[in-house]
Amino acid sequence: MTITAADVNKLRQMTGAGMMDCKKALTEANGDFEKAIDELRKKGQKVAANRGDRESKEGVVLAKVTSDNKCGIVLAVNCETDFVAINADFVKMTQAILDIAIEKKPKTADELKTLSFDGKITIAEKLLEQTGVIGEKIELNKYAVVEAPFVLSYIHPGNKLANVVGFNKDTVNTDVAKDVAMQVAAMAPVAVDKGDVDAETIQREIEIGKEQAREEGKPEEMLEKIALGKLNKFYKESTLLNQEYIKDNKKTIAQFLKEADKDLTVTSFKRFALS
Repeated sequence: MTITAADVNKLRQMTGAGMMDCKKALTEANGDFEKAIDELRKKGQKVAANRGDRESKEGVVLAKVTSDNKCGIVLAVNCETDFVAINADFVKMTQAILDIAIEKKPKTADELKTLSFDGKITIAEKLLEQTGVIGEKIELNKYAVVEAPFVLSYIHPGNKLANVVGFNKDTVNTDVAKDVAMQVAAMAPVAVDKGDVDAETIQREIEIGKEQAREEGKPEEMLEKIALGKLNKFYKESTLLNQEYIKDNKKTIAQFLKEADKDLTVTSFKRFALS
């Protein structure tokens, strides 16, 4: 497969790695960007890309919870330029779509798009209409629902990042809940706890850990043990309950929650951000 300069530049923008490193990684991955990112990591490159945030370019990300705090929804509506994204009418339209979602609680984006926007056209038709009016591709890019005894939403200033976090108890100190939501926003965990990380991610981290150790010249018989050590580090850095609390790195989020309420924990979260 021919690797173009545009491909190299795209990977560079996604990861922050050097151009030659990006070209080599893409060549080794036969043009597959996901695999190329893994190749960069295996070679010890510092990769800035966050897999969960890579689909969107410009747009608005918003989140909201129902009045009883039992259900939270986060969504992203995409456009092509920041000029459109910061337009008040575009933000207002996105908010209106979110309000409909909160009222009707559809489970999927496809279900949401079939709902009426204003009694005349559906949300899907509204997005298509705006594509014609604005002259940019407008789409509902991401959508997720979190249901729990207590759910809190957080929107980072600028409408580029938002999340919803569910807790296991219906009475939660809102300051504690907000701190956890801000932790999710800042640290982009991949899962709530170790047991919530999918098998594919675990295997990928082990393979990356092995290759990193191999690149460092470690003995082949030690690679598995070293990789498992790196996996434990991954859990500490990338699972919410095991992350260091950003306001006090002497404790984990799990410890922070137990200090507030010994039975309190996070059941789920959803976080979307524009790349």
